[in-house]
Amino acid sequence: MTSTSMRVVLASALVLGTIVTGVGTAQASSVSPAAWGQCAADVLASLPATVTPEERARLTCAVQEVPVDHARPRGEKTGIAMMKRPANDPSRKIGSIFLNPGGPGGSGLTRGAVAKNYFGASVLDRFDVVGFDPRGVARSAPMRCFRTQEEAASVNEGWYSLPRTQAEITLSIRQSKAYTDYCKINAGPLLNHMSTEAVARDLDVLREAVGDEQLNFVGFSYGTLLGATYANIFPQRTRAMVIDGNVDPRLRLSDGAQYDRERAGGFEIALDAMLKRCDSAGAEKCAFAGDARAKFEAMKVALAKGPATLPNGTRVTLSDVVNRVAGDLYSIARIAPLAAWLQSVHLALNPGVLSVQSVVELEAPLANAGGRWDVDPLPDTPYTADDSYYAVNCIDKPFARTNRNWATTAAQWEKESPTFGRNQAASDLLTCATWPARNPDRWIGPWNKKTKNPIVVVGNYYDPATQYVFAQRMAKQLGNARLVSVDAFGHCILGRSAGADAVVAKYLVDLVPPAAGQVFQPNAQPFA
Repeated sequence: MTSTSMRVVLASALVLGTIVTGVGTAQASSVSPAAWGQCAADVLASLPATVTPEERARLTCAVQEVPVDHARPRGEKTGIAMMKRPANDPSRKIGSIFLNPGGPGGSGLTRGAVAKNYFGASVLDRFDVVGFDPRGVARSAPMRCFRTQEEAASVNEGWYSLPRTQAEITLSIRQSKAYTDYCKINAGPLLNHMSTEAVARDLDVLREAVGDEQLNFVGFSYGTLLGATYANIFPQRTRAMVIDGNVDPRLRLSDGAQYDRERAGGFEIALDAMLKRCDSAGAEKCAFAGDARAKFEAMKVALAKGPATLPNGTRVTLSDVVNRVAGDLYSIARIAPLAAWLQSVHLALNPGVLSVQSVVELEAPLANAGGRWDVDPLPDTPYTADDSYYAVNCIDKPFARTNRNWATTAAQWEKESPTFGRNQAASDLLTCATWPARNPDRWIGPWNKKTKNPIVVVGNYYDPATQYVFAQRMAKQLGNARLVSVDAFGHCILGRSAGADAVVAKYLVDLVPPAAGQVFQPNAQPFA
């Protein structure tokens, strides 16, 4: 191991307050057991108040060494940060469940600590639950394209999430290229090795490190691609797998542009259903009711000409509305507040309209791109985010290697998906055209390897980010799967639908798969 790679592993370990034993001795065929120890104080301090002191005291952390390039197992290493919530009844423990929250680039380290959000006692009694930060993410030796927040701010300035004018388009293309240039300079050896395939192979190392012969895995959103990839590389090592909020793996890994184009359509489906549900609920339950679709379209036309100003002085642009709607559709609980906020924007644009709801407190928007759009730097501040989102997507999803036709493509997507098409085109399609990785490792199939037990595929009817048809495709593409459907809004549902939770628990514990064709209800619906 080089001195550089040794520093990477030790730095990750020290962040967690534990040191990995056997550094430099692990090989593909001989994985060092996970060296569990006390979690660092700042990691524990980051947990929500719902995690009790007794629960915190039981948590342990470790950093597991994996090869940067799995094709060269004796080469450079990197560290994967893990946190374990032990089974409530160790005498009856079945094994470990690994969780991935999605992203890509989502930090999953502390997800095990909040496992009661997803699972009941029947699961928590019988399994350790392990959360982890995938390679290059958060506390797992983060892959960073910048050295300072000032560098990041200089690139983010003028990079529009909804470029419409020729000047905005030109500047966004320029700044996106500047971003990928920084990545080429600063990202280091992980640049070519951030694929989902690499993470799946890391996951197999983690499985062996905790002493499990077979993997139990629950993945959300992008985590469904991670699960599907693992199950097709290691079908014989897969015991139980639940994937919630599914991607279409074949399309995503073969045509990134078409995948994102269809993804924009999923947001349109969810928005349309929300506006119709709002009108059905009426103004007492949904503040934006009253031909909500017409009001929304009129709002977009007005905001395209200039921003609205709310009573509290907040200026709202068309980009603000598109981004907030996209983010809030992820959560059932955020949909009613979203409707109230839309009504406040509507009233600001139409001051003569009378309404009982004229002022709405703004909720903090969901984090986007790991907060990379929201940098507020101080002088000479170190860059503390990571750039794993694009690192994974730009390796996994093939795109054209030019932005010459971006404006035409964005206009076409906007015609098909009037609210979200341009916004979707301004993400991966724009950035991945100049991503500097070359000849990366990436799994492109097959997707139909048979696992002994069916993989449980869970899909919401009105999931914005991974539309329901993606779940249907995932279930068909996998070699052995059962589809569980939920008549719900929001992105992913596990932990929020008693019926779906019950069949998932029965499957994880007893390996009894759900009956085919079942449709469940969520615990709550918008505007109820």
